[in-house]
Amino acid sequence: MLQAAFQTPCKAAPLRLLLGCRPLSIAAAAASVPQPNTRPDISYKKIFINNEWHDSVSRKTFPTINPSTGEVICQVAEGDKADVDKAVKAARDAFKFGSPWRRMDASQRGRLLYQLADLIERDRAYLAALETLDNGKPYAIAYLVDLDMVIKHLRYYAGWADKFHGKTVSMDGDFFTYTRHEPVGVCGQVIPWNFPLLMQAWKLGPALATGNVVVMKLAEQTPLTGLYVASLIKEAGFPPGVVNIIPGFGHSAGAAISSHMDIDKVAFTGSTEVGHLIQKAAAESNLKRVTLELGGKSPNIIMSDADMDWAVEQAHSALFFNQGQCCCAGSRTYVQEDIYHEFVERSVERAKARVVGNPFDLRTEQGPQVDENQYKKVLGYISTGKKEGAKLLYGGSPAADKGYFIQPTIFGEVQDNMIIAKEEIFGPVMQILRFKSIEEVINRANDTKYGLAAAVFTKDVDKANYISQGLRAGTVWINCYNVFGSQAPFGGYKASGQGREGGEYGLQPYTEVKTVTMRVPQKNS
Repeated sequence: MLQAAFQTPCKAAPLRLLLGCRPLSIAAAAASVPQPNTRPDISYKKIFINNEWHDSVSRKTFPTINPSTGEVICQVAEGDKADVDKAVKAARDAFKFGSPWRRMDASQRGRLLYQLADLIERDRAYLAALETLDNGKPYAIAYLVDLDMVIKHLRYYAGWADKFHGKTVSMDGDFFTYTRHEPVGVCGQVIPWNFPLLMQAWKLGPALATGNVVVMKLAEQTPLTGLYVASLIKEAGFPPGVVNIIPGFGHSAGAAISSHMDIDKVAFTGSTEVGHLIQKAAAESNLKRVTLELGGKSPNIIMSDADMDWAVEQAHSALFFNQGQCCCAGSRTYVQEDIYHEFVERSVERAKARVVGNPFDLRTEQGPQVDENQYKKVLGYISTGKKEGAKLLYGGSPAADKGYFIQPTIFGEVQDNMIIAKEEIFGPVMQILRFKSIEEVINRANDTKYGLAAAVFTKDVDKANYISQGLRAGTVWINCYNVFGSQAPFGGYKASGQGREGGEYGLQPYTEVKTVTMRVPQKNS
């Protein structure tokens, strides 16, 4: 999901994607990134429960793969239902009334989150290298974008720990009434593989700030950084059982979390298809609270009066950032017809200049897809696009002899009814569509089951406001894309999910509001 954002156009090469519009020179950015250790030591491969490391109950393990080579990095403990049960018991014990965690001052919870952020900052280069090894994203981006946002997110929610509280209520009669914001309890959290560290922070920050306990399942494709963070959680001083982390598969460990009778809430980031299964399991078990951040097919609208250079660069970033593996990727690029040909031509030239290769090389903009399944899925969509009659303008093939690299790919003359214009590809495949009028493009942009994000590029503020109000999406960017901050909420309309993560809004799903009313001898104003 995520390129950090700034305010003025910048035009420079490979690190421009990473920097967005930061007032920071490319040379300064490159100089700030330490040289990567391409073979980071891997110390944590087991399940983390009660601040201790455990083999899985079944003793099973699974391989985690280096997507740059297709080779096994190491074996990791495979958690399933039995391990989820152990973790839930540890979490429930940590959440008991009168436990050290429940009695801890809210300000102290904040200090623990600050300490965790400090430890991640201390180990930033190691974590960036480990993320690159296990996920395939460029090391420079992992270091400057992902880790930067992880640290900021934890610190942001650390600051909220003692500031999100109830109110006194002016009740009629001789009564004193107040509300309490109480933690929901045991929170199951299932995170995806595209931003492993960042999604872990998005989930942990608000849950811990509000006093909950956590059972988290890591994505089976990318478990290594999440397990290392578990070691930092213990080092930071969180009590045993407050955070429990399980590597495992969705059909076993993830399903066990969703249907567990002693988990009070589940938060999931991933596909809409799995979101349906989680919501159903939550409803059929104990009606646990559910937060879902799901898929998207986000429209990116380029009006004829847009700054062409800036719009081309931002549309490129909107789609290709993170190898196209972003739920909010600008994957339907709508271009007004009188600038369509120029925009397409410039977009193809930008794609040709994109640097694909070794993700540990600081010049690299695009690494491999996360695994073989995703690699084959994306190539399948490219084949479908060609069969449906879309015009392949660039790319469309593997980009290396080994590993899961795919060329930046651009399709023109795409129609709304084509599969590549309707389904989430989750890869480096750009679809460019043309439109005539504002009303037409709003209707077409909204003609999807998704509603996660959208953007419009125009110099006319009235057009920008009108279009942004018409788009049915949880986030709308104007003259920018992928602008994220811990302070702003993120989430979707329609099949893109429910609830919000980030900002003050992100605290609400992790609390219950309790009303307490006390009879008093006499009430006075």
